[in-house]
Amino acid sequence: MNVKTIALVAHDGKKADLVAFATFNREKLAEYHLVATGTTGKLLQEKVGLEVECVLSGPYGGDAQIAARVAEGLIDGVFFLVDPLDKHPHDPDIQTLLRACNVHNVPIATNVATADLIISTNAL
Repeated sequence: MNVKTIALVAHDGKKADLVAFATFNREKLAEYHLVATGTTGKLLQEKVGLEVECVLSGPYGGDAQIAARVAEGLIDGVFFLVDPLDKHPHDPDIQTLLRACNVHNVPIATNVATADLIISTNAL
């Protein structure tokens, strides 16, 4: 059986929410290959104890790296906790990731409620 891959991304204002989500769902998340943008991945490793493959931080191209993996069929789902109340200088990369998920029909959760629904129903 192939291990499915989940990408984890969180804007700065949502990193604490992702850590809380990952802590609560640690056992389930540990069943997946996890890929995360740099700072988010390091937080998940240090605070939650999950094994996470880190790519670049979002502003340095990490969102684009994950989008490329989505396009290549290497990502089965994306949990991207978006802070809608903050500006993001790398917004084009964010939009590319969202578009890649929509084009390639990859589930993407942009808030904790949707991430909870996906993880609790084993939808991936």
